[in-house]
Amino acid sequence: MSKTAKAALWIMIATMLSKVLGLFRELVIGNFYGTGKLSDVFLYTLNIPGIIVAVVGSAIATTYIPLYFELKEKKGEEEALKFTNNIINICAIITVIIAILGLVFTEEFVKIFAGGFSGDKFDLAVDFTKIMISGVLFLGVSKILSSYLQVNDNFVIPGLIGIPYNIIIIIAVVISTKTNIRVLAIGALIAMASQLFFQIPSAMKKSFKYKPYLNVKDETVKQLTILVMPMLIGVGIGQLNTFVDKALATTLSDGKLSALYYAGKLNEFVMALFVTSIVTVIYPKLAKMSNTKNNSGFVSTIVTSSNSITLVVMPIAIGAIVLADPIVRIIFQRGAFDAQSVNMTAMALRFFSIGLLASGIRDVLYRVFYSISDTKTPMINGSIALLINIVLNFALIGSLDYIGLALSTSISSVVTVILLFGSLKKKVGYFGGDKIVKTVLKTFGSSMVMGAVAFFVFKNISAIMGIGKLGDIVSTSVAVLLGALVYTVLIMILKVEELDLIFDMIKKTKNKLLKR
Repeated sequence: MSKTAKAALWIMIATMLSKVLGLFRELVIGNFYGTGKLSDVFLYTLNIPGIIVAVVGSAIATTYIPLYFELKEKKGEEEALKFTNNIINICAIITVIIAILGLVFTEEFVKIFAGGFSGDKFDLAVDFTKIMISGVLFLGVSKILSSYLQVNDNFVIPGLIGIPYNIIIIIAVVISTKTNIRVLAIGALIAMASQLFFQIPSAMKKSFKYKPYLNVKDETVKQLTILVMPMLIGVGIGQLNTFVDKALATTLSDGKLSALYYAGKLNEFVMALFVTSIVTVIYPKLAKMSNTKNNSGFVSTIVTSSNSITLVVMPIAIGAIVLADPIVRIIFQRGAFDAQSVNMTAMALRFFSIGLLASGIRDVLYRVFYSISDTKTPMINGSIALLINIVLNFALIGSLDYIGLALSTSISSVVTVILLFGSLKKKVGYFGGDKIVKTVLKTFGSSMVMGAVAFFVFKNISAIMGIGKLGDIVSTSVAVLLGALVYTVLIMILKVEELDLIFDMIKKTKNKLLKR
């Protein structure tokens, strides 16, 4: 098994641990607060620092990776480390300014991010935001430190930062039910800080030494600024897509924003586990191959990563559409998360799942462009997708209510991928697009058969088992297992190459564990 495959596997395991704990966090929140007013406010304001950092910190951290490789190759590790400290300090200054503005203009921030909140909801959102906004500093610097670890072949620790984060929020949720609801916001702030401090020891083991070095006139910083501006707009557009959806959801009746949130979290779990794990590993490799003009390896990496994601995500998306109701019941239904919450969340999950594969391939294609220092193309294509999403949001929310917001998000993801494929062909010529499309068609056909089998099995077993948690677990588990078996057999018959890679990863991991 290749070094890249091993790294992807270990980050997948690390991400699984973090995300399983993240799902447990959602269970705890859902159990105590359901899909009501308080959960709407907390879940939404919890994302405000993340949205801001996703725009600023992610753009800087992503551009940092290819520039780090270039600087290290030309001037050595010492200069690359100096550049890293410079970027950390610049990012810290930017986020401190944002935090101060957030504290001074909190009401304006909330009006921008949650324009539909009013009365008690609005006041509580302002209160929570005042407490949590300082988290942008920790999240911003944490992004840069994660990138530093990744370029130095440590992918596991960045994948595990969700563990302390989720544990702290879970503790805060439980304590808040016994004390004061402000404990939710305080716990969230501490959780954000934990992501940074969790990574520092590992960074130091990779020879990282912090120095208060700041030079905005540095040539590499100037180069980063040129590259980061289109990316900043591009990442901002992606977050604006999310913002528009949630802002419109705040205008709907209580609980619908939370339903979209919980459904989105289930899809995010799949994305983080399979897509982010692969993308995180291949991006530094793509940047290195682009820098060393390794064209054959570059194309091979694009095809393998896209097809591997397709092979895994396509059946999951179809399965989520077919088995949305029992999945949501098993995971979330308890305490204040009642049957109505299940129905709303399951419907949102179905429509989000339509665009799940497109979101995964889109993330791969974005990294392909970033690795060749092209940040404008993703920005332009993302802008077009944003306009489509906004138009569809307003067109569909009237007839489909909150479901229209989920559907428009999926459609815009599909459009973005189509545009990116066209742009990539113009930019680099042949990139293995025919092989990617071929695999998509094979996995789609196999997944549809799998979905039909899973639906039939679930219906028949649930009729025997009856209504209840145990019946759902047994019926869904058998349906998933038999569906997965049918899918695997079909994929083997159709000879999808990446299946061998996945089998190899599983076999090598099993052998390694047995030796221990």
